[in-house]
Amino acid sequence: MPALVYLLGQDPRAATTGSLLIVGVTALAGMATHHRAGRVRVAQGVVFGVLGIAGAYVGSRLSATVPPAVLLAAFSVLMLVVAAMMVLRRRAQLRAAAGDEVKAGSPVGTVLQLRPTFVCDCPQALKVVAVASAVGLLTGFFGVGGGFVVVPALVLAMGFTMPVAVGTSLLVIAINSTSALLSRIGHGIHLDWTLIGVFTLAAIIGSLLGGRLATRVRPERLTSAFTILLVVVALYTAARSFPQLL
Repeated sequence: MPALVYLLGQDPRAATTGSLLIVGVTALAGMATHHRAGRVRVAQGVVFGVLGIAGAYVGSRLSATVPPAVLLAAFSVLMLVVAAMMVLRRRAQLRAAAGDEVKAGSPVGTVLQLRPTFVCDCPQALKVVAVASAVGLLTGFFGVGGGFVVVPALVLAMGFTMPVAVGTSLLVIAINSTSALLSRIGHGIHLDWTLIGVFTLAAIIGSLLGGRLATRVRPERLTSAFTILLVVVALYTAARSFPQLL
């Protein structure tokens, strides 16, 4: 969304809608590489994505009521918050590893099981529902179906390692982006289809290359690079949007 607004001169409302289409198509194209490498948890991804559909619808409707400058400023704050959460989680993992408490990045246990016996980790189940709904809300509101929101959510709520979170996020992104995009259709937003087509093609190529690169990078370095990217984009967006509010 910041790329469409600041680099390509799109209107923020058109950019949030166009970004949903771009990231949705790109996610489907890039998921194949991650799935072959075993980095996509299909069942968990589908459940997480479906739980976020209602939030995506509500978020997309709320987005139409917010001034563009406020939307971008809030987006920058969101990215800084997510980056801080990633840093805090990484520090907790290092402390736990030093004390041999748990293995860093280990996934959560069974949240809900019906057979052979009924098992429910209800507090964890409620956490997953709340986080999935929040992700859907943010996807619809900001038009950010991409990893800025979904990857940290899967890492923090589901306990996935970074490579698995990246792969599974593509499935969640496709579901949330589709539901949010459908709720925006017919609301008088005009899209530059040529720009969206070129941007989507470039994003697909980048996604395929990124999927190959992910197999060669250590999860710890991937997490650090992702956090740095969040901070850089957040600060740039803040520097461009907050002056417009004054």
